[in-house]
Amino acid sequence: MAPPLVSAAVGALLAAALLGDAFDRRSVAVVVAAALLPGLDAAASLVVPGATNTLFHAVWAPLFAGGLLYWDTTHRAESALRARGGRRAVRVAWVALASLVVAGIGSALFAGEGAVLLYPFEEARYAVRGRLAYSTQEGIVQTFVALGADGPGLLPLESVDAATAEPVSSWINPDGRPGIDPGVDRRFDFVENGWQLVVVAAAAATLAVRFRGRGGDAATDGGGFR
Repeated sequence: MAPPLVSAAVGALLAAALLGDAFDRRSVAVVVAAALLPGLDAAASLVVPGATNTLFHAVWAPLFAGGLLYWDTTHRAESALRARGGRRAVRVAWVALASLVVAGIGSALFAGEGAVLLYPFEEARYAVRGRLAYSTQEGIVQTFVALGADGPGLLPLESVDAATAEPVSSWINPDGRPGIDPGVDRRFDFVENGWQLVVVAAAAATLAVRFRGRGGDAATDGGGFR
């Protein structure tokens, strides 16, 4: 799984890009928290076998939350969320959901060991593996779309293993198996390679510019979601 700092950085970039007028420290905190939420299943793996990249990485919670949010804001005569926090709260909720899916689940699906998308109905862990390149002899080469031919289809979902067969390690639970071993080496990785450092630095710089452009949060911190 991607380091929590990297997931938080991707969430922060989404916040800076999508929050618009709702951008402030509180809203950014909500969006970043949503990006970190799926990673909490690593703690559950101390009790539940194969929980890392499984419990909170399945598609059901985002689908339910997205459906409920869409119904409340589109089909109800009076939206409970809009009545409580106005259009601002609705925007923050949608961006937080995007952060959960893209930064939280996507970090494992696209750049990690994979996610158990259909848990508890299936234990297969899926990952998206593909490439896009230009060759002077072959032209555009890509492995993401293979419609009408033998291939993975629109998204090359590849079953990499069962959740309980090869548990995913984390700093909370290095061997990924139930039980707490006080003597095991636990190492919290802030970044694991150069591209992750670039993402974190880009997020920090983007937030700094956005906050400076707004002159801080003096006008918004005390206002909640009004």
